[in-house]
Amino acid sequence: MREIVFITNYYLEDKMKKIASVVLISFVFVLLAGCVVGHPRIAPPPLKKEIRSVKPGPNQVWISGHWKWSGGRYVWASGHWTKTRPGKAWVKGHWKKKGPRYIWVRGHWR
Repeated sequence: MREIVFITNYYLEDKMKKIASVVLISFVFVLLAGCVVGHPRIAPPPLKKEIRSVKPGPNQVWISGHWKWSGGRYVWASGHWTKTRPGKAWVKGHWKKKGPRYIWVRGHWR
């Protein structure tokens, strides 16, 4: 009788370890699925036409929207107003073809 209980407990313990392993591997897979590494090989879609809101103040500049690469596809990042930096001009970000891939060159103040 003791042997049967031991075998049953061993069997259940082994089964639980397998289930826990599958759950852990699935969890890691889901976390990594959103982490598409690399740069796109296809050009971004044409820019969207945006409707600018009223300028919120005299020291504001419009940062145009752009396509960003996220999760293996292009996603639109809307434009917005931001405070100007005295003596600086905003240089728009843009996509640059580099070999077979496209690289995002971030906008910056110059």
